Amino acid sequence: MDKLQHLEEGIAHLTRILDELSEVVATQDRDIARLKSRVGMLLEREAEREADAGGTIPLADQRPPHW
Repeated sequence: MDKLQHLEEGIAHLTRILDELSEVVATQDRDIARLKSRVGMLLEREAEREADAGGTIPLADQRPPHW
């Protein structure tokens, strides 16, 4: 195998890997955007729930009875 062919194969391999990684990054970007949206929605719901509860301490923040 001559040197030029070896270099061309290496470039083709790297190009394929780069395309695959770009696809992974794009998928992760979409997932992160979706998760950020869901977290924002959950934070809004929790804030509304706390506002509706008045001054009561949320159950998750209360000490267990054995303390």
